[in-house]
Amino acid sequence: MRASLIQIAVNEDETVEARRLRAAALVREQAGADLVVLPELWTTGAFAFEAFDAAAEPLRGPTYEAMAEAAGDAGVWLHAGSVPERGTDGRLYNTSLVLSPSGDLAASYRKIHRFGFDKGEAVLMGAGREPVTVRVPDTTTLGVATCYDLRFPELFRSLVDAGAEVLVVPAGWPERRRSHWTLLARARAVENQAFVLACGTAGTHAGVPQAGHSIVVDPWGEVLAEAGAGEEVLTVDLDTAKVARTREQFPALKDRVLGLEPPRQQREG
Repeated sequence: MRASLIQIAVNEDETVEARRLRAAALVREQAGADLVVLPELWTTGAFAFEAFDAAAEPLRGPTYEAMAEAAGDAGVWLHAGSVPERGTDGRLYNTSLVLSPSGDLAASYRKIHRFGFDKGEAVLMGAGREPVTVRVPDTTTLGVATCYDLRFPELFRSLVDAGAEVLVVPAGWPERRRSHWTLLARARAVENQAFVLACGTAGTHAGVPQAGHSIVVDPWGEVLAEAGAGEEVLTVDLDTAKVARTREQFPALKDRVLGLEPPRQQREG
């Protein structure tokens, strides 16, 4: 599998419409890749909380339409990052879109763990409930997560239990915690014996400098490629059969004990 991570810059001097057109052009340039990934909330910026409501769109809104056309033109599977979605219930969600090479919506994922500690995204957006995997025919199964989700290993274990071999994490991760970004991406790869494709943004979101440094990690925790701080496209060839080989050579997942059965209730006295 050839994967291209588009570490697009998000800056306030570019309109959402202009950035959407530019992102679509960048996707088209990745023709020949199997999978293309965009970051979290690249239309607005992950920290531009005040823009979420006005920029919110339905699931099959203008971002979906532009990305579906680009995916079809390039003939790629496209994880189109996430958008501020206005659900049919009227609430906002941080929702990822995964599109097939024909431009069809293969899956959507509403971010489960919202960042903000009782402010920002945590109060402005509703929480997703269901982990999401996507089967790429004849290739692999993707597990989908978003940014702050990276800090919650139980989500990634549930994705692996559902068959995921490649864990895709779009993000708008701040520069001040970049060391956590690379550490957690490698940890999720090692503990789940899976590839991790973590795609961040460049630029500044509402005054918050972004980490960039999109990263691809193999099932042994080795960094296969890492971007710098600026806008960049990171392209890596993945040997997806390495997941099965790693799990066979070092079968740690078979030794799991906790989490496989409901805990027993202790008796008093």
